[in-house]
Amino acid sequence: MESLHNDPVLKFHPDTLKVVRQEFNLDKSGEMDRAIDILELWLKKQDHFTKKDFHRDYLERAIIKAKGSVERTKERLDKLFTARVLLHDLFVVRDISKFKELDENVTDGILPKLTSDHCRVYILQNYAQTFSAELFNQFYTRAFYYMEYFSRYDYAKAGIAIFDYRNLNVFEFLKHLDLIQVGHLINVALNGYGIRVKEIHIISSSKFITLLVTTFKQMLSEKLGKRIHVHSDTDTLHQYVDKDVLPEDCGGTEKSMKEIHNEWVEVLSADSFMEYLKETYEAKIDENLRPVTKLNDEYLGIAGTFRTLNVD
Repeated sequence: MESLHNDPVLKFHPDTLKVVRQEFNLDKSGEMDRAIDILELWLKKQDHFTKKDFHRDYLERAIIKAKGSVERTKERLDKLFTARVLLHDLFVVRDISKFKELDENVTDGILPKLTSDHCRVYILQNYAQTFSAELFNQFYTRAFYYMEYFSRYDYAKAGIAIFDYRNLNVFEFLKHLDLIQVGHLINVALNGYGIRVKEIHIISSSKFITLLVTTFKQMLSEKLGKRIHVHSDTDTLHQYVDKDVLPEDCGGTEKSMKEIHNEWVEVLSADSFMEYLKETYEAKIDENLRPVTKLNDEYLGIAGTFRTLNVD
């Protein structure tokens, strides 16, 4: 890949491809192609993979998320394909434009602009007052869609997550939150998709947020735990993310989160992306064909107890 193609929702800096490759020592001529060649050869030899052919752009981004390590990329692909078997109820193809309950309670999206240091920002505005199992299922399904799109089309050093809980009924939220399910989602994001987290920001003045943050930190490594910041409003948020990247309802100059969200719903529910998802979700593992027998929880820690979730 010699350049980044125009994307309907994501924008890049003119030097993003060069800078990100340099970050992981893959900027020398032919270096990235050689890494992808090695990965493609390895994929062909994995009899337990139900799908072995992937677009080279997808494999390049997988290597980037693994900080240039082909070996780590192999491990993550295996874990992701394993997760699609163990957590098959979450890897489903649904028309998210029909997620009416979710859209009435949650506005989210990946912001169009990269930060000055080539990081991508995701914002979730949760203003729900009541909750249901279907609301959570719709959210997790859409979250995986974002990660699939990110894995195929984005090109960033790392990600920044912002959770805007200013209008959320936090007490009801905590009552209905399934920590096992949340642990699975975080585990797949970090250890399967290889999402690199630079920072997590939570906007709320609620005292219950302290409980929420404390609970999540127990699932995370100390390194990632230190990257979680709580804000009472958006003013201090600007110390971490430039205003020109943030939407206007978070004190920035970008278009509103509702507009950004609606654009994402259109993209993620398009026929072309639905077909891509169906094909991508076919990439799983057949445990009977795995060359070395291993317990599934060695791959994702999905055996009913949490393992510490690490971050690069």
